[in-house]
Amino acid sequence: MLEFIQLLKQRYQAVLAQQGNESVKTSYQQRIDQLILAEAFIRKGQLIDASQQPLLHMAVVGPTQAGKSSLVNVLLNSNAAGISPLAGYTIHPQGFCNGVSLADCGGLQRYFGRFQQLQQTQLSKDRHDCYSLTENATDSGLLPHGVLWDTPDFDSIDSATYREGVIRAIALADMVILVVSKEKYADQSVWDIMAAVEELHQPTLICLNKLVEGSESIIIQSLKEKWRQARTDEFPEVVSLYYQKPGGLPDWPESRQPLLKQLANKVRLNKHPRFEQELLKRHWQTWLEPVAAEHQALNDWHELVDLMINQAMESYQRDYLNHPHHYETFQLAMTELLNLMEIPGLARILAGTRQVLTWPVRQVMKLGRKRLHVSDSSYEIALLNQIAEHTLIQLADKLLDKAEQGHQGPWWRQLNSMLRNQRQDALQDFALAAKKYHLSFQQDVDSAAHRLYYKLQEQPMVLNSLRATRATADAAVIALTLQMGGIGLHDLVIAPAMLTLTSLLAESAVGGYMHKVEADLKQNQFNAVKQALFVESLRLKLLQLPEQLSMTPHFNISPDQLRAAELQLTEKRHGLRLL
Repeated sequence: MLEFIQLLKQRYQAVLAQQGNESVKTSYQQRIDQLILAEAFIRKGQLIDASQQPLLHMAVVGPTQAGKSSLVNVLLNSNAAGISPLAGYTIHPQGFCNGVSLADCGGLQRYFGRFQQLQQTQLSKDRHDCYSLTENATDSGLLPHGVLWDTPDFDSIDSATYREGVIRAIALADMVILVVSKEKYADQSVWDIMAAVEELHQPTLICLNKLVEGSESIIIQSLKEKWRQARTDEFPEVVSLYYQKPGGLPDWPESRQPLLKQLANKVRLNKHPRFEQELLKRHWQTWLEPVAAEHQALNDWHELVDLMINQAMESYQRDYLNHPHHYETFQLAMTELLNLMEIPGLARILAGTRQVLTWPVRQVMKLGRKRLHVSDSSYEIALLNQIAEHTLIQLADKLLDKAEQGHQGPWWRQLNSMLRNQRQDALQDFALAAKKYHLSFQQDVDSAAHRLYYKLQEQPMVLNSLRATRATADAAVIALTLQMGGIGLHDLVIAPAMLTLTSLLAESAVGGYMHKVEADLKQNQFNAVKQALFVESLRLKLLQLPEQLSMTPHFNISPDQLRAAELQLTEKRHGLRLL
């Protein structure tokens, strides 16, 4: 799951860099923040699993100039955290080990990932991908043993540059100390961040800082209302902080000294896997909206391609297979039938004719190009190439319509551009496949001729009648001329001799069988054209186009990747069903 969340975050970041719509950019940035939080929280779970006695992590969070660093010093009973009257002074997560050593903090570098651990004095405003860990040299009577994190603000103008560090520090925390001042407690940024981390189920304490006497009751009541609007869990304890006049630091009330140690008892690390799943479930559908939209576009593309392929096959069937004047394949079978028939009385005459007319054919056969000229002159091949070209033109128009509809417009526009660029190559590949099909299908033509010839042998009277007719001799000459390229198949279809032969067969005792052979030949031809040309050639090439789209403006997460991630989402860490 961690790898998928990282992949999804990277895709969002890449797409965001190309996005021009401001509202979409805002939405995508929010999702990136959520994905960073989820990634960090999953890493937190790995940190817990890898440690026999996990450390307690506490995070002090809040808006700019709320007094976070000052409160950190009060809690640590030291001056470890740097403070400044300037807004945005703290821009890195800074951890302070209280009652534990740096050696006890193993695994934090793995948790922070690309963030580098530096000493506090090495932190630079020029780098935001780093954090520090410092041992607290004094004893704190307020804190339980663990690591207290001073975090940057999340609401200043520059906070976007170091926001990831804030999110990582909050996700690491087992308990949260929210610091707000009387000027900042109502800021929407405060409650946006508190709403975002509700699924982490961190015990929380609110510190109301920079108070003056008599103002806290009204502010606390307002805090309760804000909390209920942002979250569904119980309103936490509030500590009111007043400044000490000599030191300028907030004064922690004596009566609240055990509060943070009591709060630590509410931490439930054993429930982290469930909390992790809740966080993922809350945002899963929202995160995957653009991915699902691309998958839907891909499905629409497949359906569109299949629709165009079906329309192409309808055109082929209408304009060729079922056309009374253009269907030439069965007539070619008739010529093969004539070559199988012996014609007594004309053998000597035809022998000389064959010797002259078939010499070019024999040369072609020697070159291994039998009937290649037949393919070149075939009306079927010409029609198939026209249908393929018309299909791609129509498909390009459909893509433009999809792009103009607005939904996944850039995806459709880029696909249309790619189709235009590869259209000529696709047509050339189709033309080569058409010739190859036409030559290989001659086996089916020969098979149809042999079926008719064997049937005629069962009907000697019909066979002798065909041999006796003048039309047979003319048709034989036509057959020989066809084989050597003297005429084309389009001439054969309308040749009177071949029409006569076909008519005699149709009216004979084998007429019904002839129609069956013709129907079988057409069906085989339909299947062969669909599979070899429109499925394995044109359709396959078209379906591969989305795989070549640039990854930059698109998510390009495959359905298989998504299914694998969703399978993990429905399982608890120990294999029990969750959903």
